Amino acid sequence: MVPSLTVFTPTYNRAHTLHLCYESLLRQSCKDFVWLIIDDGSTDRTKELVEAWINEGRMAIRYHYQDNRGMHGAHNAAYERIDTELNVCIDSDDYLADDAVDQILSFWKKHGSEQYAGIVGLDAAPDGEIIGTGMPEGLKASTLNGLYAKWKVKGDKKLVYRTAMTSCVPPYPIFPGEKYVPLSYKYLLIDQQLPLLVMNEVLCHVEYRTDGSSLNMMNQYRKNPRGFAFFRKVAMVYAPSFKERLREAVHYVSSSLIMGNRKFIAESPRKGMTVLALPLGGLLYLYIRRTQRAAPISAKETPGKIRPVQESDSQ
Repeated sequence: MVPSLTVFTPTYNRAHTLHLCYESLLRQSCKDFVWLIIDDGSTDRTKELVEAWINEGRMAIRYHYQDNRGMHGAHNAAYERIDTELNVCIDSDDYLADDAVDQILSFWKKHGSEQYAGIVGLDAAPDGEIIGTGMPEGLKASTLNGLYAKWKVKGDKKLVYRTAMTSCVPPYPIFPGEKYVPLSYKYLLIDQQLPLLVMNEVLCHVEYRTDGSSLNMMNQYRKNPRGFAFFRKVAMVYAPSFKERLREAVHYVSSSLIMGNRKFIAESPRKGMTVLALPLGGLLYLYIRRTQRAAPISAKETPGKIRPVQESDSQ
């Protein structure tokens, strides 16, 4: 019998933290799930650790190893293998709340249908403090971007998608020599089709580590300009306001300059906006090129800005 939920975990050299997720899954009161681990080229003892857990037989675990492709490549591999109705990503340094599986499946059984893309719930710090803000009272459903743009929600949120939705939008593109495309690409495309049910409950505990990609975003910008430029073009198309379209255009200009693309205006889906963004985009380009310190980001990313979310450990 196929479980109802896949908990998938992309991991890269995180044998020292992966046990947190494993132990949280052992604590779940509801066992109607499978844990899918995508090992994105780890060179530590991740494989041996996971094999030991599989041999213990205390839960259903699927393990897939691949050459390092970055977080988005690991997500592609996960989505290709998920066969449950719902799926949720838990990073290798995060862990589920003790009753999260039961809460997700009970909530979905009561409220879910093909009218919704899935569920959006809360993330919390290890001490239980909610990341950002809670959900607006009485709000039943919203697109992910609508939560931030319209309802002014802040902070990381936990996304539980119907697998039919994550399968019906294109995979993340792989650019040779790069290891990063914002995960928001898929979420943004799903937003155009159906809203998410809003669940004002903590589903996941997250911790921000200095070796995570969210605390090294400037390095990501420098190393992966094609991935960022690709995403910014899509984001420009769907940005709901002039201010947000301009912001995406500024980042698109900057990434295009980093990659040395002289045709970026011609390739832009918003040519006028891109021209308008040239001065600020040029300044951002200079800042990214010159600064060697990590971006001052206090959370994994900033969701209200059509963010790349939950991209913490696969480089």
